[in-house]
Amino acid sequence: MNLPAFTLAHWCLLIAALLPIICAGIAKSGTMKTPPQQGGYDNHDPRAWMARQSDWRARADNAQSNSFEALPFFFAAVLSAQYLQAAPLSLDLLASAFVLLRIAYIYCYVADKASLRSIVWTLAFLVNVAILFLGYR
Repeated sequence: MNLPAFTLAHWCLLIAALLPIICAGIAKSGTMKTPPQQGGYDNHDPRAWMARQSDWRARADNAQSNSFEALPFFFAAVLSAQYLQAAPLSLDLLASAFVLLRIAYIYCYVADKASLRSIVWTLAFLVNVAILFLGYR
């Protein structure tokens, strides 16, 4: 049986899918040992707990939401490019660039670098558009 290879672009899909979970971990970091009555993470009502957070914790949660929002387009673009038999090396490079830009985006969001965050978001979006058209003939 000859199975297709798992490419770098496939690994990028997995990493991109994990980024929202990493953002959630950042938002909740350091709060697990503190009782909910003292402001620690409340697993019985996590959404209400998150709604009370501010500063970098709230920004990490917002980065989580945006990371989820970016996933469908990225997945569709990569799978479309593969279906259209785009050059594998180009796809791997662009998918890697997207993931690295999304990691930079999360950093900028949590660190409150709003202008830089918007630039990085735009670059990641444009890379995603490039991925979508990679297989265009």
